[in-house]
Amino acid sequence: MSGTITKLEIQKRNKERVNVYLDEQFSFGVMLSVALELKKGQVLNDADIEQLKQQDNRHKAYQRALNYLSFRARSRVEIERYLRDKKYDPDVIAATIERLDEAGLVDDTAFAESWVANRERLKPKGARALRYELQQKGLSETAIDAALEQIDESELAWRAIEKKVRQWQALDEDGFKRKAMAYLSRRGFDYDVTIETVERAWQKVTSEQTE
Repeated sequence: MSGTITKLEIQKRNKERVNVYLDEQFSFGVMLSVALELKKGQVLNDADIEQLKQQDNRHKAYQRALNYLSFRARSRVEIERYLRDKKYDPDVIAATIERLDEAGLVDDTAFAESWVANRERLKPKGARALRYELQQKGLSETAIDAALEQIDESELAWRAIEKKVRQWQALDEDGFKRKAMAYLSRRGFDYDVTIETVERAWQKVTSEQTE
């Protein structure tokens, strides 16, 4: 497979990849950034070619990880799972994670804080539910604890149920409380917080009925 580079040709369908020809025959393709190290007349042996292919594979893995991150922030474990699903070798995955880490693109502590803040803003949940979600993302308990430390579960529970109060106001007290408790429980709020919030919601209903 060794030979002399006789042509370097940018692929028509992907301008970021280059076809490498050895002795006038197509041999392999590499990313443009890898091809920049090559030139016509350069002699490549089998070891050189294997090294170039490995370098190309690492570059492709990194680009795929960047694309994966472009949709939203990801945890370290999410990226590792994604690359494993794409059939990359463990050493390529490790190198990709290291490169992302050096670029400041993977930070589990920041990810956990961002996840919780997003939930607070768009879909309030209790600490139990948030902890489970973050565990599913592969985050450490240290990162999870730090992210959950500042949340106010009572406030989140009220925000979660506030818009539902009007929908349920025609129910009797027993029906209202049963529905409200089930709703908050499904969203991972602790029992004490749930009871407190349900009572607050029922008081709101009764006060509006007497006005």
